[in-house]
Amino acid sequence: MDDSRSAIRAARLFDGERAHSGPVLVLVENGLITDVDLTGANPPEGVPLTDLGDATLLPGLIDAHSHLAFEAGGATEHQMCHDDDVAVLARMREHATRALRAGITTIRDLGDRGYLSLRLREEFGDGTAGGVAGPRIVAAGPPLTRTGGHCWYLGGEADGTDEAVAAVADRAGHGTDLVKIMATGGMSTTGSNPGGSQYTLAELRAVTEAAHGRGLPVVAHAHAAAGIADAVAAGADGIEHCTFMTPQGVRLDPATVDAMAAAGTFVGCTVVKPRAGMPDEVLRTIEPYWENQAYMHRRGVRVVCCTDAGINAHKPHDVLPADLVYFASQVATNTEALTSVTSLAAASCGLADRKGRVAPGHDADLLAVAGNPVHDLGALSRVRAVHRAGRQVAGALPTEVGAS
Repeated sequence: MDDSRSAIRAARLFDGERAHSGPVLVLVENGLITDVDLTGANPPEGVPLTDLGDATLLPGLIDAHSHLAFEAGGATEHQMCHDDDVAVLARMREHATRALRAGITTIRDLGDRGYLSLRLREEFGDGTAGGVAGPRIVAAGPPLTRTGGHCWYLGGEADGTDEAVAAVADRAGHGTDLVKIMATGGMSTTGSNPGGSQYTLAELRAVTEAAHGRGLPVVAHAHAAAGIADAVAAGADGIEHCTFMTPQGVRLDPATVDAMAAAGTFVGCTVVKPRAGMPDEVLRTIEPYWENQAYMHRRGVRVVCCTDAGINAHKPHDVLPADLVYFASQVATNTEALTSVTSLAAASCGLADRKGRVAPGHDADLLAVAGNPVHDLGALSRVRAVHRAGRQVAGALPTEVGAS
């Protein structure tokens, strides 16, 4: 029997784009998917088979906006200013493991301190046997922000074009996967104004050109409509939140939406739900925020459901399955929602050739759930098994059937 090869059978498949009924057989070798059979065939002789029974197999989920260094419900600013690297890295490791157990096999960290997400990325490696079990980390490092600006406590302060371009070079030198810039203020930093821009169009353009020249995509945090428009005009590859705040309230700009659709800009739709105790100014943004996300989706903008995990007590690092249910209720069909956290999210992270699909040549990052998430997204919380690079890392499977 070849230990590098294995087979998994399930009753149903969502392959990252489409749902398939009937038995599916996925063949894995050395951490990669080598074949997906929908005919009901048995695996090749000598290949061990695990039969999941009445379960759905789908790609491992991708959270395209997370902050592994942030403790949900913790005193973020204080922790980032006072905790040492050992404590922060331990927290990040714990959060990543929690996400993996929920079926989140890839995490894009859009803001750490001291490039610690890169250390975690190297620690987890490619997820193959012998390594430490962890999700694939896509790391931005400390986000660029004005002195005293949104998330200043992560150490990414850069004022003016020269400092911002130098900061891009610094991130490239450290080996980040992308550059994150706070185009506007944010809601989670004391004294920050989410409705105000932090960088000019010229500065954003200089950052984008510098990053693209080094082969790095740019993702812009942007709540204010003016900041969104500037980031899109500057050529940012993704806009996070995309709230469209104006002095008159949340007001979508159709011209900016059309520009994003034409350019293929990704929008990171961070799920926010109305709840008791929210400040009135936040509650007033939620309804139009969701109307705008649905409008962008209808207009062809590539809207990706993500969490902003760690940002508050309601955002633990395994919240993506629950957030997806709400996202679907506001923006998309169940199938479109599943695509949003698999193949579409993979594309937004620059990993479309490896992640987000159950297809030959892709990494064998797989999630098995009881039930059919195409009909009931709540099934995503009923995890049967999680595989990272072909190796089971979470869940409890039936006894292996044995070599075919």
